[in-house]
Amino acid sequence: MVGATRGRQAGPVGRALLTDYYELNMAASYLRRNMGAPATFSLFVRELPPERGFLVAAGLESCLDWLEDLAFDDEDLAYLHRLGFAAQDVSALGRLRFTGEVWAVPEGRVVFAEEPLLEVTAPIAEAQLAETFLLNQITVQTTLASKAARCRLVGGHVELVEFGFRRTHGLDAAMAAARVAAMVGFAGTSNVEAARRFGLQPMGTMAHSYIEAFSTEAEAFEAFAADLPDRATFLVDTYDTLEGVRRAAEVVRRLGLEQRAGIRLDSGDLAALSRAARQILDGSGLPEVRIFVSGGLDEYELAALVASGAPVDAAGLGTRIGVSADAPYLDSVYKLVSYGEEPVLKLSPGKATLPGAKQVFRAAGLRDRIALRHEPPPQGTVPLLEPVMAGGRRIAPASDPAAELVAARRRFEEDLAELPEQARALRHPQAPVAGRSDALEQLTARVRSRHRSPPA
Repeated sequence: MVGATRGRQAGPVGRALLTDYYELNMAASYLRRNMGAPATFSLFVRELPPERGFLVAAGLESCLDWLEDLAFDDEDLAYLHRLGFAAQDVSALGRLRFTGEVWAVPEGRVVFAEEPLLEVTAPIAEAQLAETFLLNQITVQTTLASKAARCRLVGGHVELVEFGFRRTHGLDAAMAAARVAAMVGFAGTSNVEAARRFGLQPMGTMAHSYIEAFSTEAEAFEAFAADLPDRATFLVDTYDTLEGVRRAAEVVRRLGLEQRAGIRLDSGDLAALSRAARQILDGSGLPEVRIFVSGGLDEYELAALVASGAPVDAAGLGTRIGVSADAPYLDSVYKLVSYGEEPVLKLSPGKATLPGAKQVFRAAGLRDRIALRHEPPPQGTVPLLEPVMAGGRRIAPASDPAAELVAARRRFEEDLAELPEQARALRHPQAPVAGRSDALEQLTARVRSRHRSPPA
């Protein structure tokens, strides 16, 4: 997989051609014209999807890896020459490295619409070239983290396991899905490489094919339990579900696995079947045998299961989580907000932007205010964006991926505790709206007036 050599984040690292063609065209033109003044670009989400009351910031680590390694190698430059880029442009791009600074919201923080998740300040060609990769990583990982967080909100006592590897849109997305699910509180993942790379717990049961490969269901259960007694969770719905539960109970008792075994329900009315299965297990003297459910689950089905009082101990969530099925994208953008000494904005209808490098100040209860970067923090607030790169290098050296996840999960837990009830709602949530500082409003008015004034 691209990017796997560094053993860190999901996603490609250090490949300068992982960009859109027009970024290269603009970068070449900037360089040819010696336009080297610092430019600040702000990455944010214009509007939340209708069924989202909040987002969880994710993807920053992948972005920092890529920026640190940004360079065109000889193959890249030869390809640009074949595309028709002039020799002087190819030469200039060959010398390009990221030398700028990045301010960002740390991973795991809860964020809302219009709030910068990341801001880049660098010579304009460098900052422009980064747009595509940064949007790709922040968007997909924030999308997946936010979906998984909603499952965590409704899961209650149910242990959640990320099962999405086979249905995500590519290997990089599979790695990201496992990582961000752990960030918001999932107990483990089916993705073994993600478990290794990020220090997660690999989890899994068995497939229907395993059952079908034996002459009888009972024989399959016996074989699996004999070979893997510490992983004996039996898939019981290949044939007759409740008969499968009874056969699993017999094997558990016979092999003395009462404290280690479980059953898995993967189809049908999971609430009704889990209640019937619990009765069979308890009646067989197996109250410790756990019930694991799976099969097209997301936060909506999970909430219904929990509300019904279904005796479910753990749940595997795959397809709908791995692609964020109900909200598979974000209205994310990366916009120029200053060039040189001048704040800039766009006035396009429905797509207007705010000028200047920014900060978000947060008060208790996740009450946020978007301000200019160097405004003093109002009393009782903390800044969300932190400096993470300077001079093209991380300010703090990258830590172990597992340690990064632990820190991100701690931030998520702290913000989750303060998330307003209306933002938590599964249906028709009301997302908090960030205010704006007076200084930001005044600057916006001045820059708008400048662009709307008739020429002299």
